Amino acid sequence: MSTLETPTVEAAADPHASRRIIDVDTHITEPPDVWTARMSKATWGDAVPHIERVDGVDAWFVSGNRIGSPGPGSMAGFDGVVPNGPRTYDEIAPAMYDSHARLALMDELGVQSQVLYSNVGGFGGQQFRKMGSPEFVTACVQAFNDFLVDFASADPNRLIPVMSTPFWDVDLAVSEIERCITNGHRAVNFCNQPDSHGEPPLGSRHWDPIWAAAQDAGVPISFHIGGGDIGVLMADPAGMGFQANFAKVSSLIMVDNMRCVADLIFSGICHRFPKLKFVSVESGVGWIPGVLETFDWQWRGGDIANEHPEYELLPSEYFRRQIYGSFWFERASALPAIELYPDNILYETDYPHPTCQHPGPRSPGTVPQQYIDETLGSLPEPTLRKVLFDNAAALYGIK
Repeated sequence: MSTLETPTVEAAADPHASRRIIDVDTHITEPPDVWTARMSKATWGDAVPHIERVDGVDAWFVSGNRIGSPGPGSMAGFDGVVPNGPRTYDEIAPAMYDSHARLALMDELGVQSQVLYSNVGGFGGQQFRKMGSPEFVTACVQAFNDFLVDFASADPNRLIPVMSTPFWDVDLAVSEIERCITNGHRAVNFCNQPDSHGEPPLGSRHWDPIWAAAQDAGVPISFHIGGGDIGVLMADPAGMGFQANFAKVSSLIMVDNMRCVADLIFSGICHRFPKLKFVSVESGVGWIPGVLETFDWQWRGGDIANEHPEYELLPSEYFRRQIYGSFWFERASALPAIELYPDNILYETDYPHPTCQHPGPRSPGTVPQQYIDETLGSLPEPTLRKVLFDNAAALYGIK
């Protein structure tokens, strides 16, 4: 692997002394042996996900098909833009794939804990289901979930694994949730748009066994943006150009999580599972006040009280009780959301994705401590502590 140095920032003697930070959305650049070290070569042969170097670029292959490259998801510190990126693992900073290097980077950035998501399997787990037969796909999902626990074992209070869920099979999903929570996962990542993959819509009672399993286990459900059919969105039928279309898609997939939150509330999921928590991941928070005000207005303007007399709360009250949002780039728009919903807002960096907070030549943001000082410095200290640490600590059981 690489000896490339991760860009560093000047750190205090104790980076956690003045401010504790939990970063609720980061990704792992899966190392080349995630699946080859955990799946039987005798059973699956070359179908097992593995890295091949093609024309000087490291790429993932499954059953002879190229399914992507690690570079575009490993952009922190890279002097370039998607679709370009590091060509090989030699150009990818070790903190993206090695847990000890990740912990060292967290120390430099002053971050106590990070919540961990996948890249290869899709942000909602949807890419796994395209990899082959049900038996093979199950083995791939389980191997990844096992890898994530191994990665987090370097410091389980600082590295927080979120399992990928085989949502296309409810019984399997429930079984995998039970297995993974026993093994140390702290949350369940679920597809925010299962209907775009031929499954029932999110509001369907079809999914109730999954919500029940998570509620019984006492862990939250994550809905990461990008769980829909990204390939359709990136097709660019209008011919606007890759960069313009990529920026458009990256912006509007946040809207999908607004719909996701609406489904959780209006379909009665929050009502039926009152102790279950949900997290809208990487979707920003500036939209939350306006959307919830709209939900309440339309709720009152209709006849929901007669149609669903069991609903005892307004949408904004269900949100306040059970749903969280996370942010990393917003400045002015984040503050009203925090003011209205200080117990429901979480901080993230999106490391190491293209627009993450990380020191580097093309970073559109800043390092976490600087961003927090510039954007959140006016908040009362108890509110700032909630957003940066307390809300996430309670949600994920972090000491």
